[in-house]
Amino acid sequence: MQDAHSASRRRRRPYRKRTTRACTARASPGGRLVPVADIEGVLLDIDGVLAVSWEPIPGAARTVTWLRNQGIPFRLVTNTTTHTAADLADVLSGAGIVVEPWEIITAVVGTASYLRRHHPGARCYLLTDGNALEDLEGVHLVEPDAEEASVVVLGGACDEFSYSNVNRAFRMLMDGASLIAMHKNLFWRTSAGWELDGGAYVRALEEAADVRATVCGKPSAPFFEAALGMLGIGAERVCMVGDDIVNDVVGAQELGLTGVLVRTGKFRPEDLEKGAPDLAIDSIADLPALLGAA
Repeated sequence: MQDAHSASRRRRRPYRKRTTRACTARASPGGRLVPVADIEGVLLDIDGVLAVSWEPIPGAARTVTWLRNQGIPFRLVTNTTTHTAADLADVLSGAGIVVEPWEIITAVVGTASYLRRHHPGARCYLLTDGNALEDLEGVHLVEPDAEEASVVVLGGACDEFSYSNVNRAFRMLMDGASLIAMHKNLFWRTSAGWELDGGAYVRALEEAADVRATVCGKPSAPFFEAALGMLGIGAERVCMVGDDIVNDVVGAQELGLTGVLVRTGKFRPEDLEKGAPDLAIDSIADLPALLGAA
């Protein structure tokens, strides 16, 4: 709860465009009072924060519009692998959340960038949901039934994660292939309920083949650093808003960002045992108030 002195100062000082200054202290879920820092940029997760099964969460469109109108730079950072950035922009805009493709950073884009830098020309065996080919330009993908590859790439889980295909990936790893994970999300939540995600298979292959995957999406440091670079703002002045305590909040905090947890999407109260967000809100609709809107 804000004190009277803070409230008085907020009434006297007008809102400054591009920089939101909140002077109150708010209680984190662990009960610790944390000051709301000067926030000049925002990173937003998509699934579970802005939408669930591509149906917008109430208040999501208004919040994105508010950020844009206030001149606060933002990017959507997502481990979603089912859509290209262009497709995501179309789907979200159709749901009333108007964004441009260049405002979206996906784990697929991050993976392609990593593969081009560290495994140029390598034969890559890909298992993922959706059609990621457009965002994997410059990556050499082998046929789905290939038996040899020097890199195994896992994205979001789907029906293609059959025993035959996962075992094929396992054999490649045992023969010396590198393991690349677009992300390590264990599960997610859709309108139909809980769904296993690719991270469960990544963990299984790591254990079976005694290898460790290189993660290219959240919570990897290069992924967040790329997003900060696009914003052109230092980590200490950016907040990351997500429903995943590990991949969104803790991953961002490790780089110095302010971690904001939303209690929508995959959030469960027991998640707070895995990390302590700097701030927590009930939904994305509460973000403008958190950032100091009148």
